[in-house]
Amino acid sequence: MAEGPQPFKAKTVQPAQPFTGKITQLRQKLDPMYDIPLDKYPKWHCEAVLKNGHKATFISVKSMMQVFLHQDYFIKRGLLEDTIDKIYISDYLSGEKVDAKQAMYVFGSRIVGPHGDDLIPFASESNAKLFMMKNGGTKLLPYAKITAGLLRYLDM
Repeated sequence: MAEGPQPFKAKTVQPAQPFTGKITQLRQKLDPMYDIPLDKYPKWHCEAVLKNGHKATFISVKSMMQVFLHQDYFIKRGLLEDTIDKIYISDYLSGEKVDAKQAMYVFGSRIVGPHGDDLIPFASESNAKLFMMKNGGTKLLPYAKITAGLLRYLDM
């Protein structure tokens, strides 16, 4: 009796560790205020150090200040794990990390942030003024002049 072609038999490979039933997902880190992926706009990043020592990264000054001024809201919704202790900006020109309370901010320039109109941060007043000569700007603001009303206006 003549035998025909033999059927193909695949080898089975056992995994090194058994399946536990848990599926892990890779989550993209998002800005807590606007849900914008943080890796899209690294030049604009701002950072907050929380009281528990962890860090929170934000897409821009506007986002960080909104969260800073409304921390209870974000904590209750699980978007922020603890209250904010310190806040830092990245100087728009140099990228240098600067205490946000010592920085100067340009309002009303032609430069648009990741989520529309934003405050452009600078480590020094002189650099902010030079930026305004080139890119326009309505006002130069210290940290103390940033209010919830101003941030709402920027979000219109």
